[in-house]
Amino acid sequence: MADADLDVVIRQLARQLHTGLMTRAKERRDRFNGLAAKAKGKETGDRFKMMAKATLEQATAAAKRLQMSADNVADSYARAMRLAASTPVAVKVEKKAKEEKPEKKPKAKKAKAKKAK
Repeated sequence: MADADLDVVIRQLARQLHTGLMTRAKERRDRFNGLAAKAKGKETGDRFKMMAKATLEQATAAAKRLQMSADNVADSYARAMRLAASTPVAVKVEKKAKEEKPEKKPKAKKAKAKKAK
């Protein structure tokens, strides 16, 4: 990974986060579905089923946003690196004046005016 471009690394990390997020969401969905199966009342079971469905929907939306953000960042980084690589470097020309040091002029002493009281 030392020679890898950072945009590839960004995409890999986003993929890992996406996988982890969806795994946790499916675990939570399965837990709610298990609670719905064990529920004694119909209303309680329906509520747990709705919570399971909502959990997966919310996690899917969050995962999509995460993936989209990572793709945007990776694309932006890759574009910036291409632009930086194609931009010519300006060569600084040293002035000849630096080679020849100017003579130092003696500083003039400032006359201080005394205030009359």
